[in-house]
Amino acid sequence: MKIGIVCYPTYGGSGVLATELGMGLAKRGHEVHFITYRRPARLTSFHENVLFHEVSGEDYPLFEYAPYETALASKLVDVVKFEGLELLHVHYAIPHAAVAYMAKKVLLTEGIYIPVVTTLHGTDITLVGTNKAFEPVVTFSINKSDGVTAVSESLKKQTLEYFNVQKDIRVIYNFVDFTRFKKIDKDHFKKAIAPHGERVIVHTSNFRKVKRVEDVVQVFRRVHKRIPSKLLLVGDGPERYNAEELCRKMGLWHEVRFLGKQDAIEELLAVSDLFIMPSESESFGLAALEAMACEVPVISTDVGGLPELNVHGKTGFISQVGDIEDMAKNAIAILSDDETLQEFRHNALEQARRFDIGLILPQYEAYYQEIVETAKREQPAEA
Repeated sequence: MKIGIVCYPTYGGSGVLATELGMGLAKRGHEVHFITYRRPARLTSFHENVLFHEVSGEDYPLFEYAPYETALASKLVDVVKFEGLELLHVHYAIPHAAVAYMAKKVLLTEGIYIPVVTTLHGTDITLVGTNKAFEPVVTFSINKSDGVTAVSESLKKQTLEYFNVQKDIRVIYNFVDFTRFKKIDKDHFKKAIAPHGERVIVHTSNFRKVKRVEDVVQVFRRVHKRIPSKLLLVGDGPERYNAEELCRKMGLWHEVRFLGKQDAIEELLAVSDLFIMPSESESFGLAALEAMACEVPVISTDVGGLPELNVHGKTGFISQVGDIEDMAKNAIAILSDDETLQEFRHNALEQARRFDIGLILPQYEAYYQEIVETAKREQPAEA
């Protein structure tokens, strides 16, 4: 099948999922076309059956902001026509599903019907989508998609609560590629980070306010008082400066490493003992899943899809948003002795196996086929 994928090419969960999905489909023989304004962050090398189409971001003198949606719609029309795509899979309701609808209507005037699958990832529903100014477009875009998926049961439920959605929403969970994310021997690397055998705690995110990175620092401070430990903060974003200032104020600067954006995140997870995700909103928690695949237990909040992934008392612990004391207590319980830590490591890996890419990809393939066959039967005759 020839598939077009539209996503944000960033380090966020939606961009990561879309890129990994495309590469996985390409390995299974599908021809995958990424259509976005920059090469996706995880598309770092040549892959057979993968093509990239860059959307121009040229400025226009009449507009304060470049009209990206119009440029993307035009590029979609071009790629569908000349590459013979059979399906578009867009990630995020706005602007991508809305733009795909525009492209679909343009193509229909030329006798081409392209079915569109929209995947909801969270922010488009829980944050952007709840803004009343966007509600009509979000609702319309979802209902006009040929197929709709959500990355967790929680997100599906929220979508149905917030919007008047008439389309069936299929839950297809996020996934992890175990050929990349697995525990490997990196003892030499760990000794460089924790030379005296300290526990290594890690957090990865885009450092937006919703990720509550300062809570990570507060939890670490309490753990560090009881257990020799180091903290790795991976990623970048608007809250990084505040987190750095908090570390300095608390005298933790030499115990914390700010590593910025990293491509080889699996190497950092391989030397970690605990992952902390104190988010106030999380549709699934892909970063936590990648940690679990590397046998790293998780301390998380109880929001969104996290309870569907992180099993309380087994793969880690869940706490209410902002409950730093409870998170620290649970972290100490896991890290206090090797036997307990090893048990949680084992459980985390077993839970992560439920989300193996080898189990999830066939679900997408079957759904694509279902949507394409339905579109062939029901495609409209005119725009």
